[in-house]
Amino acid sequence: MARFTEEQFKAIEGAAWRQSSAALKVQHSVIAREALSKPRHKFNAKKVEYDGIKFDSILEGDFYLHLKLQQRAGIVLFFLRQVPIHLPGGTKLVVDFQVFYTDGSCRFFDTKGVETPEFLIKKREIEHHYPFEIEVIKRGDF
Repeated sequence: MARFTEEQFKAIEGAAWRQSSAALKVQHSVIAREALSKPRHKFNAKKVEYDGIKFDSILEGDFYLHLKLQQRAGIVLFFLRQVPIHLPGGTKLVVDFQVFYTDGSCRFFDTKGVETPEFLIKKREIEHHYPFEIEVIKRGDF
């Protein structure tokens, strides 16, 4: 197998080698800049926007649309988004939705693709201190 030096290769390819090399460098720098400008979510969640509201994941946005349909059907009276629940010691958990039903009941929902150990600890603490349960919604639950 014959090996060419860089000079031999340049002589064989001529000006086309220089042009393609420069174009390749520009293309690589553009790709690198795009990759750096869009930070990825640690769980690969893709942000989505419905009704001018930005959601952290497609699952959260889909559950929002589900709640809106239930509201139009008369099952849900109203719902709140991003509700903080404060715990003793200064920590808090922000649940995705607090839903008020027409029968007078109220439920808390958090959409999760991955249940982290930190979330599970906070959920357990909240359920210990308060008289309600946080329901975890995963893909396919509604």
